Amino acid sequence: MAPTRRVRKKAADPADPAEFERVLRAHVRSRAAQWLADPRLTSVGLTRPTTAAGRRGPWTVQFTVDSAAVPEGALAAARPVDVPPVIRIGDVDVPTEVVPRSFKPAYLPVALPAKDPRKVRAEVVSPGLSVGNLHTSAGTIGAFVRDRRSGELLLLSNWHVVHGPQAALGVTVVQPGRHDDNRVEANGIGVLLRSHLGPAGDCAVARISGRGVSSQAWELGVSVTAIGDPELGDAVVKSGRTTGVTRGRVTRIEVNTRLDYGGGVVAIVGGFEVGLDPQALPPDGEISRGGDSGAAWMAVDRRGKPAPVMLGLHFAGDAERSEGEFALACYAQSVMTALDVEPAGELALPPVAQGGDDALRAGYDRDFLGRAIVPPTFTAARRRDLAVLEGDAELRYCHFSVWLSRQRKYALCVAWNIDGASFKRLKRTGFQVDRRGDLPAHQLTDAIYRMNPLDRGHIARRADLCWGPMEEARQANRDSFFYTNIVPQHEAFNQSGNTADDPEGGLWGRLENTLFDSEKPRALKLTLMAGPVFGAQDRRFEQNGEQCLLPDEFWKVVAYVDEASGALRAYAFLLTQKHLLGPLAEGLELAPWVWARIGLADLGERTGLRFPKVLLEHEQPFAAVESVLDGPRLRLIHSDDQFFSR
Repeated sequence: MAPTRRVRKKAADPADPAEFERVLRAHVRSRAAQWLADPRLTSVGLTRPTTAAGRRGPWTVQFTVDSAAVPEGALAAARPVDVPPVIRIGDVDVPTEVVPRSFKPAYLPVALPAKDPRKVRAEVVSPGLSVGNLHTSAGTIGAFVRDRRSGELLLLSNWHVVHGPQAALGVTVVQPGRHDDNRVEANGIGVLLRSHLGPAGDCAVARISGRGVSSQAWELGVSVTAIGDPELGDAVVKSGRTTGVTRGRVTRIEVNTRLDYGGGVVAIVGGFEVGLDPQALPPDGEISRGGDSGAAWMAVDRRGKPAPVMLGLHFAGDAERSEGEFALACYAQSVMTALDVEPAGELALPPVAQGGDDALRAGYDRDFLGRAIVPPTFTAARRRDLAVLEGDAELRYCHFSVWLSRQRKYALCVAWNIDGASFKRLKRTGFQVDRRGDLPAHQLTDAIYRMNPLDRGHIARRADLCWGPMEEARQANRDSFFYTNIVPQHEAFNQSGNTADDPEGGLWGRLENTLFDSEKPRALKLTLMAGPVFGAQDRRFEQNGEQCLLPDEFWKVVAYVDEASGALRAYAFLLTQKHLLGPLAEGLELAPWVWARIGLADLGERTGLRFPKVLLEHEQPFAAVESVLDGPRLRLIHSDDQFFSR
């Protein structure tokens, strides 16, 4: 019998295609780090070029080299010697090719229009919105997942978006990212819990607090309810902070990419590559840009609609000089395994109070100064407008109480106490809706503050309330951020006078600061009442389905016991805009907002409030009274030493 002649299999005709693909994938994964030790190589992955007949050709191991390092026409010379022409897998020779292509992490800051809805603070956060931490620029929320062990709801994004070289586990995560709003102290959404950077992906999860959650990706309308493995040619879609909704096709799988994240961090990250979809080209030709990192690449169904199946987590895009348009994504399954999480499914959770403890919410203390100072009473019209909780118009929080206007949807009056001898220095938390009873219907929310210069202005200043035992101070800190204590104010007013050393100084806090600096209240204790003046000429403002009236004046009443005499002292003030001063302002160099002393009786007429007799009896007189056209007598305050002088 003649000897049997062994025939070598062709690359396109392995004996068992499924087993061959499995072995080929494993081979590329195991050799990736060795290949990428050559600094000229930027990635290695598997692809199957399409033939002229429109069919998938044989598998090819595709290497990419740094575009900047390859002169035009010199690609052949750029092939590293360690990259063989073919790779033997069993009896099959798999061809290799080298193409110029560079990548960079897709989180670098770029010049973008301000106040894009994806890049502002949201009370209800969803995938596709801006996110980061105290040190990183900005990336994208990818999805919401659950901890497999505890069931806790977590936010999913990239390692380089919510961790990065400068931070550690436990760092504050902010929404939006710092590049989109550098007031990070006001935008905390949670803390970093776990992260991974390596072959399984560039990924991290963070705890969430103080915000509502919607699992439906921005402008996609689907939630991650399952995960899947991408195949070559699969159509995919993502919703990112920068480029929004873009579509693509899977062009390479088992891609291992070496990336320099800065700060001495270089890592090889596994995943797959996405290229342009000829049937759904983006308007500007870009499927991703800086800031899209963290977005979830979702499957697309047969009708071309986004499916609730996550295939990957976007982590990088092609560099500027790279040939073609490509993006890189970690495998969804690898990310979930590395972080020990699973899809959270459909979610629609409203904002909730952060760590609320009603036992600590005793409200305004009438006897705080050693004698009874009751809150103001109201005219019949003002009283009918007040929101009520369990039959009571006084809404109690830790160290303060609010009387809330149903029509205006913000406070008519806030009363609070300060114990300056036991102040605590605490970080800001997040704004939130008080969801007790029907109060949500009577509060302005985040919608009114988007894409305009309005700020959320505290009536009872946050720093005033953070005193007492630490648990109590923390509760007061959280409670101060309820929208019931917030009034819309122009950013020029709300932030005026703030400095790096005193970020909460500003106009509104000058009274308390001046009093503690110059006067001597007994044991540093104060009682305060304040609110906006509801004026007939207040301007109406409407946005995103919400409307409000913008107050032109604010008032504040301060009472304390004098350290030397033991006598109660009371003062009333008005913070007003220059144009309300009429002819008096002509020729004077006044700031846009000006403090003035006002009599308590005049203030009552102006606000519809009736202040208690004890304050009227101990009101301190003031001289140099000036008049304005609309009635009340004022004494303008031109310097801090005039606040409490006669």
